[in-house]
Amino acid sequence: MTSDRQSQTQVVRRNGRHFTLDMHCHFAVAAADVLVQASYPGPPPGIHDFTSPQTAAVNRAQFAAIGCKLHGVDERLADMDRLGIDMQAISPSPGQYYYFTDSDVGRSAARLVNDGIAEAVAAHPDRLVGMGTVPLQDVDQAIIEMRRCVSKLDLRGIEISSNVNGRDLHDPVFRPFFAAAEELGVLLFLHPLGFTHANRMSEYYFNNLIGNPLESTLAVGHLIFGGVLDRYPGLRICVAHGGGYMPSYWGRMDHGWRARADCREDCRHLPSSYLKKLWFDTLVFDPKQLDAMVQAWGADRLCMGSDYPFDMAEPDPVGFHDDLSPEDRVRIVGANAAALLGIAPS
Repeated sequence: MTSDRQSQTQVVRRNGRHFTLDMHCHFAVAAADVLVQASYPGPPPGIHDFTSPQTAAVNRAQFAAIGCKLHGVDERLADMDRLGIDMQAISPSPGQYYYFTDSDVGRSAARLVNDGIAEAVAAHPDRLVGMGTVPLQDVDQAIIEMRRCVSKLDLRGIEISSNVNGRDLHDPVFRPFFAAAEELGVLLFLHPLGFTHANRMSEYYFNNLIGNPLESTLAVGHLIFGGVLDRYPGLRICVAHGGGYMPSYWGRMDHGWRARADCREDCRHLPSSYLKKLWFDTLVFDPKQLDAMVQAWGADRLCMGSDYPFDMAEPDPVGFHDDLSPEDRVRIVGANAAALLGIAPS
C-alpha cells in the first residue's frame, strides 16, 4: 500500500491538476438480484418495513431514473468527467448485501457482485477501483470471499453493513473476520442500510435521513466500546456519511466512559481516541460541518465521498471542498483515498 505521506506528495496528474477520487460510489449487478430472487422472491426483509407509501413511490421513480448509472459505466464516466472526478471507488449497492439469505445463496450472490465490479474495473482501470462484498451471515465463507476479492480480483476494499441481521459488529462471531481483514490490510468501508428499529421513521424518508447516520453511530460505538478496535488495532475502516453522529458528539461518549464502570468494561481508552484511528467520508452537505470535521479529526482522516448515483448524493463533490486550505483539499479530494486503496496515479 502507498503510504499517506507518499500519496500526498505524488498524487498529481500530469497536467498539474490534483488527483480526485470519490470514495463513496455504488454499483449494482443485476445477475445477483436474479439469483437471490429465485430463492427469496419479493422485497428483502427489513428496510421496507419502515417505508411509507410516499417514500416507496419516490424510491421507485429514483431507481427507474438512475438504473443505467447504477448498473453501468458509460453514463457514470460522463458524469465523472462533468464533475471533475478522476476515479471512483465503486462499492456494491447496499441493497446487495444479501445477509438475509442462506450461506450458499449468500456466497454465490456475493461472488456475482464482486465479479461484476471487478469486470467494470478491468474495463476502465484508469477511472475505477473496486470494493467488494462478503456473506457475513457465514463468517467462514465471508473470509474465503474476502481473500478471493483481494488475491484474485484485485479489489481494494470490502463494504460491510452496520449490523448483520440485527447482530452488532462487536459480537464475538465476527472476530475471525476482523482478524483476517487486519491481516490482509484491506480497507473496510462501513455503509448502513437504514435503521433496524425504525418504527418511528417511516415518514419523510427518516429511515435514511436519520436512520443511516444513526446506524453508523451504533456500529462505530460497538466497535469502540465492544473492544474490536483494541483487539484489532491494525484495522483500516472508513465510515460513510461522515461517520454518523458520533464524530460530532463524542464528548458524551467520553464522559460516560470516565463516569461509569459499565462503559469501560471492554474499552481500554477514551472513546474519542479511537475515532482518530478511523477514516470518514465527507458526505455531510454543509461546509461548516466539513470544517468542524477537519478541525476535530484532521484532514488526513477524511475522504471525499458523494454517494453516486443516488438522490442523496452530494451534487458537486469536488466543489464542496473548495473553501478548504490547499493542503487539506489535496488530501481530502484524492490523496487520502488513494493511499487507503493503494492507488498511485501518474
